[in-house]
Amino acid sequence: MARRCDTALLLATGRRTVALAEAYGWSPATVTGVLYGLKDLLDGCTGEDPIPLSEVRQRLRRRRHSSVARVAAVLTDLGLLHDDTTAAIRAWLDRRAGELPAGFRGDVRAWLLVLLDGDIRTRPRSETTVRVYFGAVRPFIEGWAATRGHLREITSPDVDAALQPLRGHRRSNAISALRSLFRFAKRRGLVFANPTCHLAGGRHVERIVLPMTGQEIHAVQQAAVSPAQRLVVGLAAVHAARPKAIRELALDDVDLPSRRITIAGHPQPFGDLTHTILRAWLEHRHATWPGTANRHLLISRVSALGTGPVGADYLDKHLLPRVPLERIRRDRILQEALATGADPLHLTLIFNIDHTTAMSYAAAARKLLDAPAGPDQQHG
Repeated sequence: MARRCDTALLLATGRRTVALAEAYGWSPATVTGVLYGLKDLLDGCTGEDPIPLSEVRQRLRRRRHSSVARVAAVLTDLGLLHDDTTAAIRAWLDRRAGELPAGFRGDVRAWLLVLLDGDIRTRPRSETTVRVYFGAVRPFIEGWAATRGHLREITSPDVDAALQPLRGHRRSNAISALRSLFRFAKRRGLVFANPTCHLAGGRHVERIVLPMTGQEIHAVQQAAVSPAQRLVVGLAAVHAARPKAIRELALDDVDLPSRRITIAGHPQPFGDLTHTILRAWLEHRHATWPGTANRHLLISRVSALGTGPVGADYLDKHLLPRVPLERIRRDRILQEALATGADPLHLTLIFNIDHTTAMSYAAAARKLLDAPAGPDQQHG
């Protein structure tokens, strides 16, 4: 028989489960599974010490109908959960850095950790930045490892040779990542000289903006089949919405009767195509998650259980793994520039971009408009 303190604890977790179920639209079967899972975990527990998340996962593994995420949400709400697991990004960081050649892996791992956590002189960067920077430098390190054994052996000519084939945003990202890596290495005394000192900052490198090819457009058409995929592609291809802005859109940002949508704080009208895509998605959303309390426009089976946006990697990994949304967005702005005489002010007003970016797209459009027409030119 449970002790009185255990009984009080079970009653408290039961009340909290019911409250969360009402807030997030959990089904009766889900609530039952959570209650059974909590009873199993709290058997003999006084509530004085939080329960490790690793224990929750291990003990509920045999209970197919007890959701670890929902049980953890109840325990967290009551201050009864201790997350003793390694964050996904840290596990990814350790795994990917461990795949590098031995002479480089320790220094690169230390650099990635500083990117993620920050230090006295560096602000923390987003998980996306950490992944992009690592993806940019990894091919260089693997190539250098054939003749070099450590970061201190990399020279400026080595860096120039690695960057030589790259163009546009790939070169820009690579320069930013390499400068970050070697600045870190110089501060820590891992290199005698910084081989990237002569490079211009990556963010100031002029990007080469070209229209999407017919093959790329076909790939987008083939990928955008579900209501969620059509919503994401439509917002990028029609409104030039950034992935982050798409993830953060709320239901209140969409006004179907007035045909207006507010993207990243910028209200704008929408036409028949966007109206059709939005209606299809909203109908699918309501039919699939009728009881969700999440007010974000785009939700998934995971985010529907809470109130936050879909994860940073959701769009690329789960919806459009082979179609870069940023490529679609840039093509939309370029096509607008081509159709309106390369007017940067027009681009600024339509897409809410800064004047420097607008000037860049206008310059790219003028180059394309002034170029002699050729059989291979494709403007998507």
